[in-house]
Amino acid sequence: MKKYDYDNVKLNLGSSNRVSPGFLNLDIQPVAGVDIVCDLNEGIPLNDNTVTEIYTAHTLEHLDDTVYIMEEIFRVCKNGAIVRIKVPYFKSIGAFKDPTHKRFFTEETFTYFDKDEQKKRGFVEYGIIANFKTIKISYLWSAQWLRFLPFKKNFFMKYFWNIARSIYFELVVVK
Repeated sequence: MKKYDYDNVKLNLGSSNRVSPGFLNLDIQPVAGVDIVCDLNEGIPLNDNTVTEIYTAHTLEHLDDTVYIMEEIFRVCKNGAIVRIKVPYFKSIGAFKDPTHKRFFTEETFTYFDKDEQKKRGFVEYGIIANFKTIKISYLWSAQWLRFLPFKKNFFMKYFWNIARSIYFELVVVK
């Protein structure tokens, strides 16, 4: 895989035609605005410790190996880099209806990439090198009025489907 030599770069992984100004836009399709055409299943074609921020929306669920891509994100990021991830919420019909989705994401998914959480929860050692701290989790609601529910959303999130359409994470890289 050819590696591109950039420094202090911001990445938009799986940008498609949703390019972000100020970001290096990567996608498997050579559509307008994509700076680097690459298959993320084969890695991120950048040098180690060169990225300060990553944004990816509705891409990770299409990839073959979540552990591999998170290791790649960790590899290319500098210590303290911010990683913003938006994916379909596991209890939404959108997570299941798309036949190209290979993975599902919950509030707990990225705890497997947090060394402190692994120890605290007694997780089995999977040999994951990447280390991220989750600093924010939020939701894109299936209907706007759901965000105004006066009672516990957790009850609805636990017992009902299609309350949240997507889940959004902000992670910080810890090296």
